Amino acid sequence: MPDWDSRLYLKFESDRTRPPRDLLAQVPLQRARKVVDLGCGPGNSTELLAARYPDAQVIGLDSSPDMLASARKRLPALEFVEADIAQWQPAPDIDLLFANATFQWVPDHPNVLSRLLQALPSGGVLAVQMPDNKTEPTHTLMAEVARQGGWLSAETEGQNRGNPLDPEAYYDLLRPHCQALDMWHTIYAHVLDNAAAIVEWFKSTALRPYTTPLTPAARAAYLAAYEKRIAEVYRPRTDGKVILNFPRFFIVAVR
Repeated sequence: MPDWDSRLYLKFESDRTRPPRDLLAQVPLQRARKVVDLGCGPGNSTELLAARYPDAQVIGLDSSPDMLASARKRLPALEFVEADIAQWQPAPDIDLLFANATFQWVPDHPNVLSRLLQALPSGGVLAVQMPDNKTEPTHTLMAEVARQGGWLSAETEGQNRGNPLDPEAYYDLLRPHCQALDMWHTIYAHVLDNAAAIVEWFKSTALRPYTTPLTPAARAAYLAAYEKRIAEVYRPRTDGKVILNFPRFFIVAVR
């Protein structure tokens, strides 16, 4: 799959940064020596970590060269590393592993989470946020429109991201390896300009597996058909805006 587009992702920076801010607010560490932002993207979440722990070594990790280039430009004093989270091995002195909207893209992510948690020292924290919106109209319509228009391939379906498991599954997986485990769901109501803005939001994330394999003409046709269906579901409010309900799942585990 082609590289991520940090410019497109940051069009909605304020809305996208609220979940990592909420996640960080629940991290119980008063101070930290080393912090790693897993799937740091363009550095908006890394910036929060650096502000919260000014004396710590803060490292951003991502598999996207474009995202890392944007993060390095934004935060030139910090260290950024290109790596695959599924294979990455943490150093033994890390106090906080932080991951915002990352693990839904990681194959077999529950076992990766368990491995990373067990690699932390006693008192270390694993803090994770994942979108939980695969059953929302935005996502069900992605597949429905692609299937009806002949734009859906087996390769596309295989690349699609997963959703979080049920909280009970994470509890059974992670609780034996930590002294405290906090989990919660939040639904964010993002106020966007119109249906086209909803499409623009997901172009940089969940729509990528659908649009990447298509020719430019087919991509334009698919996105137009998708936007038409989105406009039917997400109706304008009294001021003409639309509301994108976006469920997210959070985990904070203390080793």
